[in-house]
Amino acid sequence: MSIDGMGTPEIHQNASKATPPSEGPEAIDRQDPDGEIAGRARAYRNWGRWGDDDVLGTLNFIDDGKRREAAQLVRSGRTVSLSLPFDMDGPQKGWRRRTNPVHTMLDTGTDAQMGHQGFPHGLGGADDVIAMPLQCSTQWDGLGHIFDHGTAWNGRPAGDVVTSDGDLVTGIEHTAASFVSRGVLLDVGRHLAPEAGRLPDAFAITPEHLDDTAQAQGIDVTRGDIIVVRTGQLARAKAEGWGEYAGGPAPGLSLTCAGWIHRTEVAAVATDTWGFEVRPNEFDVPAFQPLHQVSIPNIGLTIGEMWDADELAELCAEQSRWEFMLVAPSLPITGAVGTPVNPLAIL
Repeated sequence: MSIDGMGTPEIHQNASKATPPSEGPEAIDRQDPDGEIAGRARAYRNWGRWGDDDVLGTLNFIDDGKRREAAQLVRSGRTVSLSLPFDMDGPQKGWRRRTNPVHTMLDTGTDAQMGHQGFPHGLGGADDVIAMPLQCSTQWDGLGHIFDHGTAWNGRPAGDVVTSDGDLVTGIEHTAASFVSRGVLLDVGRHLAPEAGRLPDAFAITPEHLDDTAQAQGIDVTRGDIIVVRTGQLARAKAEGWGEYAGGPAPGLSLTCAGWIHRTEVAAVATDTWGFEVRPNEFDVPAFQPLHQVSIPNIGLTIGEMWDADELAELCAEQSRWEFMLVAPSLPITGAVGTPVNPLAIL
């Protein structure tokens, strides 16, 4: 099947009839990332599912009924932020020019006290500015962030979507009102490693691990949910220092989770790691972020990274309750391919 031109209903139907790849990681051909990625892209591709003009992908699974369902989960009103601080002590090390936020004051209390601001009748004030990559801390990967062989979400040529002027089609501003849904925490770190509460680096989380965690927590994953997967790696980094957190070895989702993402019809998935998927990736030859390549441009999945789920995990374990209202709006930055976010779990 070619990937030229716009996605069509015919493309989607043909893709849905493809034989699904195995969800067992032992079946991955570790010498053939191209074949493994292409097979999953064909099997799970959602091009045309919501029309040729779609800009939301799997966020379409969140409808008014889903938001009403989420609102009914609010009982105590307890609110937990899942965001890291946005400051210069963050995890970034300069890879591909990603730096930590630089916060600078434009006006200060010292200026006001010294009378240097020029305001009348004793008025003083403070102003500030921040400079940062949009994906340097807790964030969403938008649909214009990753391409598959030069093709963006819904079968569009990547060069027609993202130019030097930004994402002209699927810019993150289109999602400004999308991220309100039922949130589900899958604390895989606590489930699989109850003593440590965290998974070792390079641990590949499989669909079986996700399903087993949900079953152990007594929770069902349903269409339109926003899934938060806790591996525990961030808890270790907060305790021991950032080290290789940004781009180094990490637990994360196996490439085989592409099938789980597709069949559960979740709206978005976020993790507490830098790169969402297991690192190193599951190949013995050069490969980089294959699950991104399947999930974003083919499935249409928005991905969250560097979410701090530790406080939420403690609260969920204490209450034996793993569902909540999740509000995690993007900043409507016109043409952006990602966005900082302060996700709020409301219980």
